[in-house]
Amino acid sequence: MTPPTTIAEGTGDRELLERAAAGDRTAFGQLYDRHVRPVYWQAYSVVRDAGEAEDITQDVFITMWAKVRQISVVDESVLPWLLLTSRFTALNARRRSQKVRARSSELTPDLADGSSVEDEVVAGQVRSEIDKAVAALSPTDRRLYDMCVAGDHTYELAARELGVSHAVVRNRISRLRTRLRADLRSMRETS
Repeated sequence: MTPPTTIAEGTGDRELLERAAAGDRTAFGQLYDRHVRPVYWQAYSVVRDAGEAEDITQDVFITMWAKVRQISVVDESVLPWLLLTSRFTALNARRRSQKVRARSSELTPDLADGSSVEDEVVAGQVRSEIDKAVAALSPTDRRLYDMCVAGDHTYELAARELGVSHAVVRNRISRLRTRLRADLRSMRETS
C-alpha cells in the first residue's frame, strides 16, 4: 500500500484512480468526497428512501474500491462509471425490496397494513381479473407469466427453459404486461 501523499487540489479523476489502484487511500478519499453527492442522488432517484440510498452509495464505493484496477475513466472522470453502478445497484435493491414486500404481504393477508376492507375487495377483484386474463393466454405466454411475472425467473433463465432467445422472452413479457394493463383499465372503466 502506498503511504498517504499530498494531492494537489486540481488533480483529475484519472490520476486519483491510478493512485487509488496503487493503494493510496487519500486519493480514493478524494474521489469519494468529489463524487459522493451525485452517487447518492442517483441512488435516491431510484429508491426514494434516504437510508437505502445511503446504503447503496456505500455499496457503490465499496465496489469501486474492489474494482479500482478495472474501472475505465471516461472524459477524464470516473463519475459516469459511478453513476451507472449506482443506478444498477439501486435498481437491484428496489427489486429485492419489492419482492420482500410482496412475499411478506402474501404471508400476512390480514389488514394490519392499514388498508380498508373496501381496498381488500378491490384488490381481490383486480387479482380475479388478472387471473382471468392470464387464463386466456396461450400456454407459452401463461408459462412465461408464471415464470417471470408471478415467479422470480430472469428472462435469461426462462429463455433457456423454453428454448427461445432472451429477446423473445422480453418481447412476449412486454406484450403480456401491455395486455394485462389494458384488461385492468377496461375493468376499472366498467366498474
